Amino acid sequence: MSDLLVITGLSGAGRSEVAKDLEDLGWFVIDRLPPDIATKVADLAVGPAAPWERVGFALRADVNGGETLQTVSELREIAERLRVVFLDCSTETLVRRYESSRRPHPSPVDAGLVEAIEAERALMEPVRIAADLVLDTSDLNVHELRDRVARLYGESDDRPMRTTVTSFGYKHGLPRDADLVLDCRFLPNPHWIPELRPLTGLDGPVREHVLSHEVTQEFLDQTGDLLGMLMPAYVAEGKSYLSIALGCTGGRHRSVAVAETVAEMLRGREFDPVVVHRDVGR
Repeated sequence: MSDLLVITGLSGAGRSEVAKDLEDLGWFVIDRLPPDIATKVADLAVGPAAPWERVGFALRADVNGGETLQTVSELREIAERLRVVFLDCSTETLVRRYESSRRPHPSPVDAGLVEAIEAERALMEPVRIAADLVLDTSDLNVHELRDRVARLYGESDDRPMRTTVTSFGYKHGLPRDADLVLDCRFLPNPHWIPELRPLTGLDGPVREHVLSHEVTQEFLDQTGDLLGMLMPAYVAEGKSYLSIALGCTGGRHRSVAVAETVAEMLRGREFDPVVVHRDVGR
């Protein structure tokens, strides 16, 4: 059966952020799931025939707390591998978050914001006691929360950042989604060698020619140093996607050969990049 993680807690404590972080880790997550239908969904989501190994239910705010507690009890009977995380937060921090977002608190209490938060806290206390883990988000920003979720519910083979390495030709325009663009047009051009011109950077003779020059090796060495510094920093910052683009004039020779080499560098650093040669067939 699938692992089932139930995310509940105080309104404004970060339930939707945790749901997004779990999705980035490969979990199948249903956000704002009404507690009264959670058990019905669980029969499909975590049963023996379910296609997902890890499922997360981010339960919608329960105005009285009792419905969530009943749902948790019922889910424990259905799911053998169930964990419940309760997101807690100080009243002062919740007040700042609600004032910043200008969204109303869901509590039906006809009073001020502080009173509404404290009323919900009292109602949800039994759910807090029943939880497997209480996570206080008072002092966590979104990046720190993401890191905490990854440490708690990630697996060793979860990819921390999806990376794409793209080769392209400047005469066809820059890739629109590129985060880093490296210009390879200063490298010796195989286009001017008749026997190499019809080939591409995917062919051995072209790649050997491009990589045989000292200037290419120096460029790759410094690119490796740059990526060695940037990749861990991007991961620590919580970046989910990184697109690295390498361009030459036409996108057939130099950029293709260098992109393949850069992809090999990244694999050596335990990343698994997708390699795209946008203009190699033009």
